[in-house]
Amino acid sequence: MNASIPTSVLQISRASDLMALPLLEKWVSFATVSRDSNLELIDWTQAHLRELGLGDFRRTYDDSGRKCNLWVTLPARNGETRVGGLVLSGHTDVVPVDGQPWDTEPFRMVEAGGRLVGRGVTDMKGFGATVLALVPQLLRRGLDRPVHLAFSYDEEVGCIGVRRLIADIVEQGYRPAGCIVGEPTGMRVVIAHKGKHAYRTVVRGFEAHSSLTPLGVNAVEVACEFVAHLKSMHRRLVASGPFDTLYDVPHTTIHTGVIQGGTALNIIPRQCEVTWEIRHHHLDTPDALFEEASAFARAMEPAMQAVHADSGIDHELRSVLPGFATAADSEIARLCFECAELDPASGVGKVSFGTEASLFHQVGIPTIVCGPGHIAQAHQPNEWIAIEQLAWCERFMQRLADRVCVA
Repeated sequence: MNASIPTSVLQISRASDLMALPLLEKWVSFATVSRDSNLELIDWTQAHLRELGLGDFRRTYDDSGRKCNLWVTLPARNGETRVGGLVLSGHTDVVPVDGQPWDTEPFRMVEAGGRLVGRGVTDMKGFGATVLALVPQLLRRGLDRPVHLAFSYDEEVGCIGVRRLIADIVEQGYRPAGCIVGEPTGMRVVIAHKGKHAYRTVVRGFEAHSSLTPLGVNAVEVACEFVAHLKSMHRRLVASGPFDTLYDVPHTTIHTGVIQGGTALNIIPRQCEVTWEIRHHHLDTPDALFEEASAFARAMEPAMQAVHADSGIDHELRSVLPGFATAADSEIARLCFECAELDPASGVGKVSFGTEASLFHQVGIPTIVCGPGHIAQAHQPNEWIAIEQLAWCERFMQRLADRVCVA
């Protein structure tokens, strides 16, 4: 990516040159792992923005009241707050650090060798902090159109929080003209990502002593046959597609994440659960792939039920994140190419990981994914982001200000 980085960005080589540095350091210090509350970060962020003179805040909470989204509106100079304008969106939660071999304290950002290290610097507090750093300039120069900041909870566990935020802004009559979700793309302009269907398959077997295997139905072994079939489906997709070569992984994927079953070696397992997913692009239909997997499971049931009538295999759709695609020549895509100082001829990107972009897109808000850092650096011990990536994001934001401000 270095060949594409604007020359003005490469001149920044030290973290101290970044205007977002103190804001990022503060955000990283909040241990907003998805299982925990994010209210301390949200409270601090709202107070910070209030000190800058903003007062148009909306919060949407989870059922427990321990987590919330924050929607902040910077009004246009003519007073418009709801129609048109731009959303700058990012999530506040991060993945756990449990069991990871970190060399530094995960929630204390440090600089090392041209990088900033800390949980969330890439995914995706670097973008959020840079957005916050832009606010004083936007307020000072005055806005030709409204700008909205959207900070969500629980993205990492299924894009849960943003669904309530989006439902709220739609109900309140906000109609933004576009949205930029700052997930790590290396500042590439990403116009699409795959959809994801997550399933839980439960195998109901029949317990018996392990010396009497013909009298039992081994739920773990049946589950393993099912998982092997999922793997064979995945291999077929790898070999035969269909393919969309704009994606980082050009074919649909099928992945098994968790298998749980059995209690002791000398007991034939009564139950086994398999958690698995389909990540699909527009050339595949997840329902058809699920039906293929389900048909294989049904074909195993007669042999199971011949041993015990109550045995069987059940499936549950746990979550759905739709895919999305924005036209490469759309206004929001052109804006992002201009602000990133990229030639559209260099091509747009498509990614396999899911984001909140699809949910904004689903309610009619044209959306692009573009942010600093790379997904390969996310969720890792010693998560890091290159200083030049944050500098590029700052340059992007400054050029964005030129396009949305009056002066």
